Parts: sequence; C-alpha cells; structure tokens
Amino acid sequence: MPDHILIVDDDATIRDSMEEFLRISRFHTSTAGSGEEALQILKDTPVDIVITDIMMEGMDGLELTDNIKRDFDADVIVITGYSVDYSYEAAISKGASDFIFKPVRFEELLLRIKRVLKERRLAKDRAQMLIKLKQLAITDGLTKLYNSRYFYSQLEMEIDRMNRYNHPLSLLILDIDNFKIYNDTYGHLDGDKVLVRLGDTIRNCLRTMDTAYRYGGEEFTVLLPETNVDEAVTVARRIQSRLAAEKFVSAGGVTNTITLSVGATEYIPKEELTTFIARADKALYLSKDRGKNTISVIHTKDMA
Repeated sequence: MPDHILIVDDDATIRDSMEEFLRISRFHTSTAGSGEEALQILKDTPVDIVITDIMMEGMDGLELTDNIKRDFDADVIVITGYSVDYSYEAAISKGASDFIFKPVRFEELLLRIKRVLKERRLAKDRAQMLIKLKQLAITDGLTKLYNSRYFYSQLEMEIDRMNRYNHPLSLLILDIDNFKIYNDTYGHLDGDKVLVRLGDTIRNCLRTMDTAYRYGGEEFTVLLPETNVDEAVTVARRIQSRLAAEKFVSAGGVTNTITLSVGATEYIPKEELTTFIARADKALYLSKDRGKNTISVIHTKDMA
C-alpha cells in the first residue's frame, strides 16, 4: 500500500502542484487548506507524513505540528519562506522531522520524504523488536506462559494492590505427578509435550485478570486476583479435570493420563511475599503426602 502524505497549505496553487508531483511519484495523497481541516482528516485517515506550511490563517504550522505529535502517529515536514521569523530549531522542538525553505524544489522534497519514511520504518522496526525482546524476557520459551522472574514481579504488584484496596488474592502452585518417571520412561520430547499441553490447559481455564507461570521444571503457579481461596480451589479442580481428560500418546504408542497435585492459599494482609509463597508450597507438599492428584489448602486460620 502506498505511503499516505497529507499536504497542508492555504495556497491552493501550491497544494495542487505538490499533490500532482507526489501522485506522479506514486504516493497516496490528501490535501487540507488549514490546520483545523488537517486535524479532522487525521482523525479519520491514517497518514504517514504531513507536509505543512508554517504561515497559515488560524492554526499555524508549528501549532499543527504540536497537535499532530501529541495525538497522531504521523511525521511532519515543515515548509516556510520566512527564514528570519521561524527557525529549524523551533520546528524540530515541536516534533517536526524535517524543515524546508521556500521556494521548494520538488526533487529535494522527494529526497526528504524518502529519508523521513526510511527513518519512520526503522523506528517502527526497533519498537517492534523491543516489544518482542521484552516478551521473550518474561515468557517461558516452551509453554509460552510467563516465567518465574515475571511471577515475582507481578506478585509484588498484586500484593501491593491487595493491601491498598483490601481485595482477596489467592495463589495456586501446581506440580505434575510422577513427571520424572514419565520423562525417564518416554523421553524428554514426550515430557515437553505434556508441559506444553498443561500450559494450554491452565491458560484456557483462567479469566483475563488471572495469570499463569511456569515456576520451574514441572511446577506452575497461578495468581488469582480478587479471588478467595475457596474460589481458587474451584479453578484448581477445573484445571485438574480438563487435564485428566487429555490423552497423552508417547512416541512408542503408549497412552497415558496425567494428574496434578495442587497447593492453594490466600494472601494475609501485610505478610511478606516469601511467607505467602511458602504457605502455598507447603499446601502442595501436603497434596503429595496425601497420595497426589489432590488439592490441599492452608487457610489463614491454619497458620501457626
């Protein structure tokens, strides 16, 4: 799709001649006779570059540039014939990407446009790369759930919110039963398939506000904001039930079912983060001691 350029000038002759040249140069164009009209077009139409004269009736080019950089994703090239009254620094300080003096040579304008478009694409590529890198830094590569480092960061945020608003917060720690035996018997590739399927199962059992993490190895955690421990147990049962319905066929053709042990607890206001996690971990080990494939809860009243 051609890049879209909006030409803003209160001189119709300049607008028309510039638009004709840019169309011949294979750009998609729009025109506006004032800053106010330009802003209206920008509200309705995605634009890559705005080329604006500085001197216009009503809103001038610098004010228009200021509005564009604040409210829209477009670069601005400012054109002026008044080099004494307006400086390059003034235009750049408003966010303009380039500044050209009249009379404008269209060949020079084309070079400036191409440079701005190239820098615009590079900036978008960098921004997308940073988003991907950030996502990689907080995501477990195998299950695509969040990783343990992000778990601690989010837990701190949720605890702070809970202490400020006095909303319940529950934590689940889930562990795959006999996973080492499964890995040793069928191999790590089949073991990885179990981890991936469990990650999908957990994700599909949660609300938008809930978050799941691969805590380490075959252990997973789930943070449940605005949820008491009894409601958290309901979530744990749902995860267990859906996983139990899954059939895991090994490379050798053997079909298995996978079970989970779960520990659940609810945050006690003002307690330390480590104490909260340790209580959920203790509940998990109770489930293991009780024969696995079960859910154990340590309530506030159970703490000694």
